[in-house]
This record gives sequence, C-alpha cells and structure tokens, in this order.
Amino acid sequence: MKKSLLLFISLITISFSSLAWWGQTGHRIVGEIADIYLNNKARKAIREILGNESIAITSNWADFIKSDTSYNYLSPWHYVNVKQGLTQAEFNEVLAKDTITDAYTKLNFLIAELKNKQLPPDKKKMYLRLIIHIVGDIHQPLHVGRSEDLGGNRVRVLWFGDSTNLHSVWDDRMIESQDLSYTEYVKAINHSTRDQRLQWQQQSMEEWFYESYQLAGKVYSSVTQPFQRLSFRYNYDHIGTLNNQLLKGGIRLAGLLNSIFG
Repeated sequence: MKKSLLLFISLITISFSSLAWWGQTGHRIVGEIADIYLNNKARKAIREILGNESIAITSNWADFIKSDTSYNYLSPWHYVNVKQGLTQAEFNEVLAKDTITDAYTKLNFLIAELKNKQLPPDKKKMYLRLIIHIVGDIHQPLHVGRSEDLGGNRVRVLWFGDSTNLHSVWDDRMIESQDLSYTEYVKAINHSTRDQRLQWQQQSMEEWFYESYQLAGKVYSSVTQPFQRLSFRYNYDHIGTLNNQLLKGGIRLAGLLNSIFG
C-alpha cells in the first residue's frame, strides 16, 4: 500500500512538474526590461494593442491560458528540443531544416504575422502576447534542452531539501530565492552598456537559441546524480548566468519589438 501511494505521489509530482515554465516573476522581469528600451514608435504601437496592460503583466498570458484546454495546441510553442553535443554549424543546420511546431518556427511565424499591417486586432494582441512570452522562454536554457527529460523536468533534485526538478530550479526557484519583486529585480540587474545592448540586439535569433543551447549543456552537467541536493552554493555558482539571461532576454525583446513596430 505504501509503495503504491509513493508511486502515485511521484506520478502526480512529475505530471505537475512538466507544466513548469520560466516563472511568473522571470517573465515579468524580461517584460519590464524590454519596456525600458522600447523606442517611441514601438511603445505607441504596443500601447494601442495592449491598452493599459504592461508588457510585464501580459508576459504571463501564454502560461495563464494553459488552464483553457482550447489553447493546448500552444504548448509546443514554448520550447525547442535539440540533442546535446552539436557544434554551432550543426545546430544552425537543425534550425534551418526545422518544420515542426516549436519555439523557433513559431517565433518566425509570429514576427512575420505582426509585420502584417492588415492583421485583425484580436490576432495582433494574441500574437504580441505570445512573442513577448516566447522570447522570454528561450532565454531560459532548459527551454532549449533535451526531449528525453522534457527540458530537465524529469531530472529530480532537492532544492533546499524540497523535492523538485532541474527545470523548476531554473524557471523560478533561484529567482524566488532572491526574495525580490520583479521591479526590484530589474533595478538590481539592469546594468548594461550601450555597446552591449547593441551587440545583443544585433545577434540573430539563431544565436539566441544556440547560446541557450550551450548553457543548457552546462546546466545538465551541474547535476551528476538523482535527487542531488542544491542550495546556497548552487545559487551562488549559477545566479549570475540566470540574471544575465533575464537581462539579455529583455534587451533582445525590446530590439525585436522595435524592429517590428518601430
């Protein structure tokens, strides 16, 4: 009876863990940073589409609507799975041949659609919400992770003694451990030079994906055994990488929105 109960609890945990995403706070951080670097034309266009809803707040829409089963088809839009160990040329070749529904193909679709001046207002709002969210997602390394473990969702770890998974640690556990609101977090990490911002925004979308892909390999190698205990030292070793990805995600999102609407 005890074994059956433990198995049942384990299955429930894995099921809910597989729904993990770049957490609510993480998406708002990316959105708030993006808002800072919008040009006036893009800011006006986005305001016309979203009304009084900020980029930070709308950034979580694509996760909130998971409660509505009619949007289940959007689930694969949040990530792309690529086997580990590829060179950048090999990785780019995989993306060039990519025709399935995933974050890469759908980001390209959304960019093209939002440049269409005749796009109906309801589609424009939905697609803008999605592009804001997906750009955030792909800067979380495990959204460009392995398919066999669902981007780290099946890699079980202990975070300060709490049973969770590696994906969740990078989605929200480390962020929440900083004990900051999303606006406080932005103030803490939003430090970049003009040259850095120009460099990050000029990089191709393929480079964004490859950067996360490389980081995913390092994240996987940071856990060497099942239920590994992660706590203060893990946070100390990796929070800088996570914060840099949040910052890059926001700055690149701003650049992308400026190119679409500016």
